[in-house]
Amino acid sequence: MTQQTDTPTANVRRLAIRFVGEVQGVGFRWTSQRLANNLRLTGWVRNEWDGSVSMELQGTDAQIAEFFGRLMHAWGRYTPSYVIDQKDEIAVRDDEASFRVRF
Repeated sequence: MTQQTDTPTANVRRLAIRFVGEVQGVGFRWTSQRLANNLRLTGWVRNEWDGSVSMELQGTDAQIAEFFGRLMHAWGRYTPSYVIDQKDEIAVRDDEASFRVRF
């Protein structure tokens, strides 16, 4: 008989994401931090020198999907114009307790 282990990280994934477009000067990092922490996601977000924003986002598929759904509507009537330029699966980290803005 195979024993199933339900560890907190069993269904967790981590994404490295690069956003381009209207992502600097619109509160993108702070909005991402608020949404991610409300959903209990971990990771970080930072502005890059080329005008893009990099993010590492960790959680379950459901949490990540909810994050992106909320991000699309986080600004009310105005939504910044951006696209995900790159998205990669990376190794899960278990040394984070929250999502933060990096400088």
